[in-house]
Amino acid sequence: MGTEGFPSRPGGPPFGLPFGASEERQFGRPALVLAVIVALICGVLCAGVAWNADARSGQEAAAHRHRVVATTTDRARLVPETRYAGAPTATAPAAWEFPSHTPMTGTIHVEPGTPRGRTVAIWVNDSGTYLPQNSLSVSQRALTTMAFGIVATGLVGLAETGGVLLLRRRAMNRRLDAWEREWDEVEPVWTGRLRREPGHDDD
Repeated sequence: MGTEGFPSRPGGPPFGLPFGASEERQFGRPALVLAVIVALICGVLCAGVAWNADARSGQEAAAHRHRVVATTTDRARLVPETRYAGAPTATAPAAWEFPSHTPMTGTIHVEPGTPRGRTVAIWVNDSGTYLPQNSLSVSQRALTTMAFGIVATGLVGLAETGGVLLLRRRAMNRRLDAWEREWDEVEPVWTGRLRREPGHDDD
């Protein structure tokens, strides 16, 4: 059904319609585009913050790591959990000195098949305790940071989309209220049912 039969007001949609599709598109599309752009920017910023925080944490940890040479005191044994893995790992008891001339012992990670008496370079902390090589590689850090950025983008996007939809709903309600008030004024004239003044008699 068209809108030709509805009276209109200057500069607005017909009185018979509470709002126009073009007005909804003009309101919704720019807001949604802006929400997507802001969400992407927030995601990039959050990813950058996470990357810098991880880098600072790595630098602080590196300041308390020391490379020393340990000597295995027994042959290596495979870790049961990795026996059938693609890259099995092994451990062996070893001895080293850190700080200077302070004897230390412990179990270290070595290559499978490492014999007794083999020297192995290891990392220890300030007190000489062995530190396993469990730091993330650059590629793993990048994937972790990317995942953090994607999650942040999604959360911000959902929040902004909900806000846009709420604003659209409120705007629609205001249009409906305005339309009802205008229709109350024009309906008697448009339908020919003029309001009778008090005391007016029919002919």
